[in-house]
Amino acid sequence: MKAILPVIAAATLIAGCAATPAPSDSRDQFMATLQGMCGQRFEGAQSYAVDPNNEFAGKKISTQVHCSPTDIRMPVQVGEDRSRTWIFTRPQAGLELRHDHRHADGTPDKVTMYGGMAKEGGTARSQAFQADKYTADLVPGAETNVWTVSLSEDGKTLTYRLERHARPRAEFVLQRVPG
Repeated sequence: MKAILPVIAAATLIAGCAATPAPSDSRDQFMATLQGMCGQRFEGAQSYAVDPNNEFAGKKISTQVHCSPTDIRMPVQVGEDRSRTWIFTRPQAGLELRHDHRHADGTPDKVTMYGGMAKEGGTARSQAFQADKYTADLVPGAETNVWTVSLSEDGKTLTYRLERHARPRAEFVLQRVPG
């Protein structure tokens, strides 16, 4: 009996060290992918826009991934403008993306917190978020907006794409910055 106790203890210890299984829901997998990016920085530029002379044209776009137990925030800097943050949360109803816009003094812009819930069919590396009623009421013409956020298989490229009326409207392609 004494000889078997160390074997049982070792087996229990090994079983306790087994890897935690990956989440089976693609929304949980996507949040886990983002969590794995905590602290990473990405830089790039607008790669496409319906209006090539928009406020993002020719400016460096960068973000860093900030994680907390309740959300993942990606403050977006466009040139010197730091007014935007992408916020990802996992409420009981699904996976949500919000766009938080602030003035330089930190007060909310009149057009802020728009976004929506992830549509069906997402993956661990890509999710598409359909505009919700709040967004449709806040932003004229945005009722058909879909924002797709994707991370390449090697984790080096982050792509943010906006479609409206099922047509591309804007796309940012950002590369991971070493360090």
